[in-house]
Amino acid sequence: MNSAMNRIKGKQVLITGASSGIGEACARRFAAAGANLFLTARREDRLGRLKKTLEKDHGGTVRVRRLDVRDRKAVEAFSAEVASEITAPDVLVNNAGLASGLGKFFEGDFEDWDKMIETNVTGLLNVSRFIVPLMVKRNEGHIVNIGSVAGHIVYPGGNVYNASKFAVRALTQAMSMDLVGTKIRVSSIDPGAVETEFSVVRFHGDENKANAVYKGFKPLTGGDIAEAVYFVVNLPEHVNVLEMVVMPTAQRSPFVLHREEEE
Repeated sequence: MNSAMNRIKGKQVLITGASSGIGEACARRFAAAGANLFLTARREDRLGRLKKTLEKDHGGTVRVRRLDVRDRKAVEAFSAEVASEITAPDVLVNNAGLASGLGKFFEGDFEDWDKMIETNVTGLLNVSRFIVPLMVKRNEGHIVNIGSVAGHIVYPGGNVYNASKFAVRALTQAMSMDLVGTKIRVSSIDPGAVETEFSVVRFHGDENKANAVYKGFKPLTGGDIAEAVYFVVNLPEHVNVLEMVVMPTAQRSPFVLHREEEE
């Protein structure tokens, strides 16, 4: 099995939440491999800048669209656009997601809860419901859901975020079962501590709290997770990695993380 071979060149890759973090890193990695991209996010200005950079550095076609995955009608309209322009993506990376708030569930903020459930669960369902049928019709493709170690082990203060990522894990397994008999592969990449804008969003813009999350150890980067996504997609078509948990070397679970003391 030669995973070093580039099986991505010329393929159509659709990535949600591509304006920053893991989504942006995936866009860069797939563009470098010669893929054509369909990138969505809510921040259209960032997508525009990313498009210019990728086309300049790698060539290929980069389409960008502003899309809120929570808006079902907008996702449906977007899927029709995808069908008309590329028929179906070869790869769908369901990356759009977030954490909002960290505290006890009985003190939780309803707005935070709704934002996480509607983005992490309903948004993933919306995109998958409208895009995957295009892949089924062509009987090929690969769905990659960006999960989390939070979908494996609950940690204090995680409650609703944990629940949303447990749901992503269950949906990955369910999608895989429902697609048995097709040539469509389904994978989940489940990161531990990754330093992106994730913690800034979780702490509602408090950068000091966000920075403290990664203090004393070397966290993963968005690029590390993009490499994992690329690896599973680039495997031969008869090979499917259903689930991959990726953590920094300093971290062994949400509870076991070695931090160096500052001198």
